[in-house]
Amino acid sequence: MSSKQDCSQTETHRRTFIKAAGGSALGICLAAQQAPAARVLGANDTIRMGIIGNGSRGSHHMRMFGKEKNVKIVAVADVDRSHRERAVSIVENVNGTKPDAYDDFRKIIDRNDIDVVSVATPGHWHAIPTIMACDAGKDVYVEKPIGHNIREGRLMADAAKRNDRVVANGIQQRSGPHFIEAIQRIHAGELGKISLVRVWNAWWTNEMGGSGPQGMGKLPDCDPPEGVDYDFWLGPAPKRSFNPHRFHFFYYFYWDYSGGMISAWGVHLFDVVMWAMGYNIQDVITTGGHFVFDDDRETPDTAQTIFTCPDYLITYEMRHGNGERIQGDMDHGIEFLGTEGTLEINRARYVLKIRGEQPVEVKSQGLDEFHFSNFIESVRLRKQPNVNAETGHRAAIYGHLANISYRVGRRIVWDAENETIPGDREAKSLLRRKYRKPWVL
Repeated sequence: MSSKQDCSQTETHRRTFIKAAGGSALGICLAAQQAPAARVLGANDTIRMGIIGNGSRGSHHMRMFGKEKNVKIVAVADVDRSHRERAVSIVENVNGTKPDAYDDFRKIIDRNDIDVVSVATPGHWHAIPTIMACDAGKDVYVEKPIGHNIREGRLMADAAKRNDRVVANGIQQRSGPHFIEAIQRIHAGELGKISLVRVWNAWWTNEMGGSGPQGMGKLPDCDPPEGVDYDFWLGPAPKRSFNPHRFHFFYYFYWDYSGGMISAWGVHLFDVVMWAMGYNIQDVITTGGHFVFDDDRETPDTAQTIFTCPDYLITYEMRHGNGERIQGDMDHGIEFLGTEGTLEINRARYVLKIRGEQPVEVKSQGLDEFHFSNFIESVRLRKQPNVNAETGHRAAIYGHLANISYRVGRRIVWDAENETIPGDREAKSLLRRKYRKPWVL
C-alpha cells in the first residue's frame, strides 16, 4: 500500500492502531492487550524472518541471519524499489529461496507465518515497526540507536516487556569476546579506582561524509529517484522537499532522522562505558560546531561532551576530517583511567597497562557473528539477548542527551529515574519529537 493512502483503508492491524482522541489521525496503541504467545521453537525448527529496511545495513542483516542454521528470510520490505530488488537477490543467494518483497513494512507484520522481524531502517523509522511487531507477537532485532529520541526508546522497551518479546538492539560489543574479557577485568578491580573515562570518534578525511573543506557539499532539492515512495520514507518526520543529502546514507547528519556521529555511532562506545561503570548520568554539557566542513549537514563535525557521574567523569570527543587516526589505528575507542592502570579498547583489540607490569594486548575475535547468533539463540530459548531493549534504550540516552545539550547550548541535568530534564522546558521538549500524521506514537 502506498503511504499516500489513508491507513484506515487497510485491514486493521492486530491491536496496533487506534483512533487518536478527537481527530482522524491514527496512533499506535500503547495500551494493547498482551501479544499472542510466541511459537515454541525447537533447535531444529525453522525461524521465519522478515527484514524491514533493505539498505546497506539491512543487506548485512540478510547475510548474517542467512548464515544462521534453520533461519529462513521469507520477506523483505523497503520504500525504495532498487533496495527491494537487491534484497531479493541477496536472500536468494544466502537462503536459496526467493522472498516476498513489499513496499509497506506492515505487510510483513501482518503475516502470521513470520516469527521474527529485523528493523534496519533509518533511525526515525526504528520505533514504529518495532512496537507494532511486538504488539503483533513477533520478536525483533532493531538497529542502533534503538529510538530516534529518548521517549521512543522508553516506549520500545516498554512494548518489549509488556508483550514478553525478545527484542535485541544492534550494539554488538556486548557479544565480542575481547570486550567481555576487558569488562571482566575492570569489574575485578584490576585498574583500581576509575575516575575518568575518555571516549572518542575521530574519523579521517575520507570517511563519514566526504573529504576536504567541502565535506559532502551542498545540493539543491530535486525530484526523488524513480521507484522511491518518498512520502513513506519521511514517515513520522516533517514533510520536506526531496534532497539527496537528506536521504539514504546522508540522513545520518540531520536532526529529523538521526543524531549524527554523537548518538548514531557513539552509542556503541557509550554502551561499553555503561557496561563497565553503570548507568548513572547526573548532568551533561556539549560544545562544538561546524569547524571543518562547509556543507549542509545539521549535526556538528566537531564536538566535546562531558558527562558528570557520581564519582567519575566521561569525556567524549568527536571529530570529522581528522588527518590521522588517534593513537595509531584507533579512529574510535575508549580509555578507562584508574589508580592502578589504564585500559584502551576498540573493536580491534584492548590493551591493558598495569603499573609496573608489561602491557597486555588482546585482539578481537569478532563481533557481529556472535551478536546475531545470540539473538537467534535467545528467540529459541525465550531468554533475554546480550543487549535487550532496556539496555539499548539506556545506552542511547548518553548520545541523545549530548545532542540536546549541544542544541540548546548549555549544561543539562538528567533525572534518570523519571527520564526527564527538570527545570528546562526547551531541553525537555527535545526528549521527544512531533509526529507527522498518520504516524503518531
